[in-house]
Amino acid sequence: MNAALRERLTPARRPCGSLSVRVMGELCVLRCSGALWLPAHGTLVAADLHLEKGSAFAARGQMLPPYDSRATLAKLEAEIIDLTPERVVLLGDSFHDTRSIGRMAADDRDGLDRLAEGRDWIWLEGNHDREALVQADAAAVTRLPGRVVGDLAVGALFLTHAPMPDGPAGEVAGHLHPSAGVVAHGRRVRRPCFVTDGRRLILPAFGAFTGGLNVLDPAIAGLFATAPMAAALGKDRVHALAWSGLV
Repeated sequence: MNAALRERLTPARRPCGSLSVRVMGELCVLRCSGALWLPAHGTLVAADLHLEKGSAFAARGQMLPPYDSRATLAKLEAEIIDLTPERVVLLGDSFHDTRSIGRMAADDRDGLDRLAEGRDWIWLEGNHDREALVQADAAAVTRLPGRVVGDLAVGALFLTHAPMPDGPAGEVAGHLHPSAGVVAHGRRVRRPCFVTDGRRLILPAFGAFTGGLNVLDPAIAGLFATAPMAAALGKDRVHALAWSGLV
């Protein structure tokens, strides 16, 4: 990481293994789970849960274990228990397709309601779930906890689903499922990651069945005028990676 980027981000290791950085001056804690914690605003942010992706594939004849929603919600619950946020913001593509809400098991739906109880719960519209949230199943939407918005300002940050090439300073987005690869001990390792240059931040996908796009792909790398930092999710810590060392 070059000196200018380090000065802008002021990265620091947290006791839990998370990594804190500054984005447009806002303290952003990059959690080992792939979630973002904004302590000054009591806000937990997660991107691309893709709930019910397993059941969507099963409907097309591809048999995947039908427990992705439960695993993803359990991971989200662990973050909520640890941080007790006042507000939870889900950055779009929380559901994998239009009919995902109706396919959720009753226990998972009850668990979702329990997580949202007593806090401001906000769904951002994504390309996968926009119709599910606002059009396709009005009865299901009225039963969902919280509220649906297109985007959201939180302090100096602008939370949205998909990053824009000319996006505003402070943009925080998901959608691209970034992942970073390095060569370690003679083998290539690839992990989901955050990507930031201190002006914008892209979150990794939070869902259990989500893949990743190499951060070196132009769809991600082209969003940054200068080389950003990739922060890869490890088992018990977030690792700051120099852009020049990625593969």
